[in-house]
Amino acid sequence: MEVRAKKALGQHFLTDQSIARTIVDSLTCDPAMPKQVLEIGPGMGVLTQYLLQREDIDLMCIEIDTESVEYLLTHFNIHGHLMEGDYLRLNVSKIFGGDYRVIGNFPYNISSQIFFKILEDKDKVPEVVCMIQKEVADRIAEKPGTKTYGILSVLLQAWYDIEYVIAVGPGAFCPPPKVKSAVIRLRRNSRTDLGCDEKLFKQVVKTAFNQRRKTLRNALKPLIKEGMDTTDPVFDLRAERLSVEDFVALTKRFE
Repeated sequence: MEVRAKKALGQHFLTDQSIARTIVDSLTCDPAMPKQVLEIGPGMGVLTQYLLQREDIDLMCIEIDTESVEYLLTHFNIHGHLMEGDYLRLNVSKIFGGDYRVIGNFPYNISSQIFFKILEDKDKVPEVVCMIQKEVADRIAEKPGTKTYGILSVLLQAWYDIEYVIAVGPGAFCPPPKVKSAVIRLRRNSRTDLGCDEKLFKQVVKTAFNQRRKTLRNALKPLIKEGMDTTDPVFDLRAERLSVEDFVALTKRFE
């Protein structure tokens, strides 16, 4: 039995076993880390087979594709460790009572949505290891000052240290994607509080980058209150020039 890759689900199945091992081995082996691990989109189990061999983790998988679920149940001893469903709609707290880690070859068409959901649960997710489109990986790991730097860069770097693990070519997949891929690891940093209103921080970052070609003075017009002083030189900059700390300081001006 083979699983047909479905374009609507963004499926490209990793077939390179050495890369699969690299991804699984990138999940930290540390007793201090939570044993509970969630694999998103196991597909045909290329990562699952190695994750099941690790005695230091308790694995749970979630897969939206019914055909993949049947394949996994047929080929792996995974009963009790597999849910059929949509991760983006999943209430993870009903699955894991405490902290957990995330791993997976994320579907490229929803990878950003996955990261936004992980951010919602950031205080329970100390580590993420994932394969994503290289362009998105570059964006997440990028530093201020470039056109690649964007919303995900700021929001994820506010809470996680980003490590670029390996670049992966299209030939490692079936069917081969039209883009390059990369594996990254996110580890929760020591930040417990931004020092500003977190909801407003997200709003400021998203609003600033939604019109990234404009200066902050113009891009942030929807948030600027009447009488607010915008003569500070920071408002002459574009969003891509600001670090996480700069955005925190900027957010405080709007509180």
